[in-house]
Amino acid sequence: MSDTPHVEKTPTETIDVPAMEQQAAKSAIQLSTESRGKNRRSPITRRADLPMARRVVVKVGSSSLTSIENSIDENALRSIVDALGRVKAQGVEVVFVSSGAITAGLQPLGLSRRPKDLATKQAAASVGQGLLISRYTDYFARYDVTVGQVLLTAEDLMRHSQYKNAHRQIERLLDLGILPIVNENDAVATHEIKFGDNDRIAALVAHLIKADALLLLSDVDALYTRPPKDGGERIPTVEDPITDLEGVEIGTIGRAGVGSGGMVTKVQAARIAASSGIPALVTSAANIESALAGDDVGTWFATTGGRRNVRLLWLAHLADIKGTLTLDDGAVEAIRGRRSLLAAGVTEVSGKFTAGDPVAMVDSHGKEVAHGLINYASNEVPGMLGKRTHELGEEFGEDYARELVHVDNLVTMRPRSARTKLKRTV
Repeated sequence: MSDTPHVEKTPTETIDVPAMEQQAAKSAIQLSTESRGKNRRSPITRRADLPMARRVVVKVGSSSLTSIENSIDENALRSIVDALGRVKAQGVEVVFVSSGAITAGLQPLGLSRRPKDLATKQAAASVGQGLLISRYTDYFARYDVTVGQVLLTAEDLMRHSQYKNAHRQIERLLDLGILPIVNENDAVATHEIKFGDNDRIAALVAHLIKADALLLLSDVDALYTRPPKDGGERIPTVEDPITDLEGVEIGTIGRAGVGSGGMVTKVQAARIAASSGIPALVTSAANIESALAGDDVGTWFATTGGRRNVRLLWLAHLADIKGTLTLDDGAVEAIRGRRSLLAAGVTEVSGKFTAGDPVAMVDSHGKEVAHGLINYASNEVPGMLGKRTHELGEEFGEDYARELVHVDNLVTMRPRSARTKLKRTV
C-alpha cells in the first residue's frame, strides 16, 4: 500500500480577469478622484471611461430646454432629469448647468422674440429662473433628489474671495447630497461682467470643483468638418485643437436661435476644460443617456494640460481685451520664456485701457502671443515704449520703473488654427 497521504482536492475557482481589470480601473479612478490635487488631470482619459467618473458637470443649452413659442419644453426637461437622476442614484456627483432662463420668461411676459436690451433680458431671466427651478425641483423629487440653485456672474469666479465662496457653496451642496443647478445670473449681470453664454460658465465650474468630465449638450449631436447637409463628417475626437480642427467650419448661433452661444462657444468651452485637465464631450441633449454610458457619440476633447489658476484661465479665454501691444522679437522670446514684459520690448500700442485692464500682446506679424493685465493706462504707454526700466524711473519717477505686464499676470496663448472657419448658422 502506498504511503502517499490522501489529499482532498478543492474545486478550482474561475477568475474573471476582465472583471478584475475593470474593478482595478475603478479603484484607480476613485483614488485619483479622492486626491484632487492642484495640478491634477482628470482620471477619465477616454470616452468609454465616462461611466466611472465620480463627479461630472453637465450643461444643457437653451434650444434643448425651451422655445420662444412654448416657453419650457416639458418633455425635454423630463428626459434630462431622468438621465441625471439615474446617474446620481449610482453615486455620481452631478452639477447641472442649465440655460434657458431668459427664453422661459418670454411667454409669461408676452414677448414674441428674445429682447436685445439688457433690462428686458434681466426681467425675462428673473421670471424664467423661477419657472425653471420650480420644474426641476418637482421632477428631481421623483428620484428623491433635492436641488439647489446657484446663480453666478463672471465676477463671482474672477475675484478670489467670491471664487472661494462659490467653491464652498457648491462643494457643501455636494457634501449634503444636493444636486446644484447652476445658471448665469442674468437678472443682475451687466454688459461689462456678463459671460455671454453658459458653455464657458460650465467649463469654469468644472475647473472650480475639479470635475472628472464636462458634458456640453445642445441640439447638435457632434462637431462636423462642415454642415452635415453639405457632406460634413463627424469629428469623433479632438486630441489637438490646432491640428484636428484645421479647416473645420464652426457654426455660430443663428438669428432664429434662443441661446447666446452656438457651436463656437461649445468648442471654446471644451478647449478651456481640456486645457485645464478636464476632458469634455460635445453632443446633443438627445444623446445624454448614451453619453453618460460612455457610448461612441459626439465629439470628445481630450485633455491638453493640467489645472491652471482660474484667473489665468479667465485671462486666456474670457477676458474682454481692451488694447494691443506689439512686441519685438526679443520681447516675444522673453514672454514665451515666462518673463515679464518690459517697455523696451514694445514697439506699438493701440486701444483704450486703464491700469489693470486685460490687453493682448502680438508679434511683429500680428500673431497673438499672450494676454496680460497691464500696469499703466493707454495714455501713459506711448511715451514709455522702447525705454529701459531705469530710464523710465529717471524720466517719469519711481512709479514707472517697473514692467508693463508682470509675469504673474500674463498667460501665453496658443492660437486657433488660421484655417478654422466660423460660419453663421441661420
